[in-house]
Amino acid sequence: MLVGIMSDSHDNLPAIARAVELFNSKKVGAVLHAGDLVAPFTARELFKLTMPLTIIFGNNDGERSGLQRTFGERIHQPPYSLILENKKILLLHDPELLTPSVTSGDYDLVIFGHTHQPEIRRENCLIINPGECGGWLTGQCTVALWETATNEAEIVNLDKL
Repeated sequence: MLVGIMSDSHDNLPAIARAVELFNSKKVGAVLHAGDLVAPFTARELFKLTMPLTIIFGNNDGERSGLQRTFGERIHQPPYSLILENKKILLLHDPELLTPSVTSGDYDLVIFGHTHQPEIRRENCLIINPGECGGWLTGQCTVALWETATNEAEIVNLDKL
């Protein structure tokens, strides 16, 4: 299964729309968002996804009650663990929990955000930071694609599509 991964969209509706278009066109099986949607109106674009969406709160998600009402059971407090295609996944926002999560050996994939810097690396597991979908800090709108069968991932720059 191909999985779409995004983080730090920070209300940038055009960037979110491009991510949704990419994920729908690639027919990903699920989308994971590692926090910092910011406001509930982001649902306008995210609800155009044709696959399941899982979100965690980030540090800039100020309107949490509105986000909870809008996204319902799709949004969770971090850290949040889930299983896709028999792969154990941990979804974080803040990287301060990264080291203990990675060294635990409990996960096949750990996803985090917050730094706005795209990164894919392997330690005890695969670690992915999709960078910032919003592009406000780095000027680059990025997401990631992860293939569960091969455990390979890539960063996709939405501005170059």
